[in-house]
Amino acid sequence: MTLALSVEDVSKRFGGLQALAQVSFDVEDGQILGLIGPNGAGKTTLFNILNAVYAPDAGRIVFRGREIRGLRPYDVARLGMARTHQIVRPLNELTVRENVMVGACFGRRALGLTDAAARSDETMELVGLHDRAGQLAATLNVAQKKRLALGRALAADPDLLLLDDVLAGLNPAEITAMLETIREVRGKGVTIVIIEHVMHALMNVSDRVVALDYGRVIAQGTPTEVASDPAVVEAYLGDPKLAEGLGRATEDSHRG
Repeated sequence: MTLALSVEDVSKRFGGLQALAQVSFDVEDGQILGLIGPNGAGKTTLFNILNAVYAPDAGRIVFRGREIRGLRPYDVARLGMARTHQIVRPLNELTVRENVMVGACFGRRALGLTDAAARSDETMELVGLHDRAGQLAATLNVAQKKRLALGRALAADPDLLLLDDVLAGLNPAEITAMLETIREVRGKGVTIVIIEHVMHALMNVSDRVVALDYGRVIAQGTPTEVASDPAVVEAYLGDPKLAEGLGRATEDSHRG
């Protein structure tokens, strides 16, 4: 087993709020790891620590055998980690191609403009935006902007991709298409950690799942194991929509 990422006893406090408390898990090479939890569980805080936006108060983060605590986000990007954000913010005055080129220019290989343009064209093909290359990013719909965010991250040529709510706001057909793209990305050798509130979709695409609640890991394992875990079910009971999604995820994982 080769580990792409190892998170060891990571904790983070903001004033009186304990956002994360001794969070530990591993991500194997080529794996899709789902990260779930109710709102406020610490998922996005964890992502911000993984890609060095925040420094942890305690614990270790080892990415491809190197501890990355103390590095800057651009250092982590150059090592081969890329991410999308919960709120999509494209560079609206630039075209789709130019937006994706930004990822290539500031990613692992720090490509020049000519090579970045070629990388952008390859990536747009992968994420299904090749026919909108010259279109201004501001004119895209929600689903297309989600794909643009994915494309910009992929253009950085990551080994590890962090996806934050990439399915939010999509209709069922768009979710299905995005899941197919995510699987295709994994098929190209990219390891993925995904935060998602569309529970049945996350359980369907993930190899393993880690569940957070109040900043702590309450369960981890296969989608079936986690969706059936009493602590996870209890954590979601306060939100009817999420509880319903968890129930659907449990049914889907048992059928799978």
